[in-house]
Amino acid sequence: MTHIYLVRHGQSEGNLRRAFLGHYDLDLTEQGHRQAEKTAEFLSDVKADVIYSSDLKRAYSTALHTANKKGMDIIKNENFREIFAGEWENRLFDDLIVEYGEGYRLFREDIGHAHPTGGESVAELWVRVMAELRKIARENDGKTVLVFTHATPIRSIKAALDGLTLDEMQRIPWPSNASVTHVVADGDGLRVVEYSRDDFMGDCLTTLPKTV
Repeated sequence: MTHIYLVRHGQSEGNLRRAFLGHYDLDLTEQGHRQAEKTAEFLSDVKADVIYSSDLKRAYSTALHTANKKGMDIIKNENFREIFAGEWENRLFDDLIVEYGEGYRLFREDIGHAHPTGGESVAELWVRVMAELRKIARENDGKTVLVFTHATPIRSIKAALDGLTLDEMQRIPWPSNASVTHVVADGDGLRVVEYSRDDFMGDCLTTLPKTV
């Protein structure tokens, strides 16, 4: 059996500003570093064989807390980046509601069919992250893998592995900052056994606002 732990990054500077970052490369806040440290402590008993991370700062900085505790290197993987948001990059959520009306309404209410203006569609991201997840599972058969990534990739993976369609993706809630999602690969394929676990976060817990 192969174990894959998907970790969403800690609170980023964009999260604090309530901005849609996409590929815009801002780092963690002080709170985000505290969250990343709590996640590293939670994962301390997980005997990881390899650590992957999105190459964006907020994910990589989150991964560093765990990698440093374990004395391991991090393999950067751009296929685990957040969605490329085009014209929405680094824009405040409240401004997107006003300026991109129907397009942003879809992201909030029917995410599976959303397509940020000038960016990557959620459907395209779904294909990207699922292909990479399956590749990593094949290449690390029988091992334990940590993957530090972002909210939309994790939400897409959960929907796909639960057998949902793009029409049904809205059922899946956003994962919280620095939460852990546990995926296993065995003879029956890939499946999620725990989604967005964050009970270890205590008073450090933060989530995306209702405007996302």
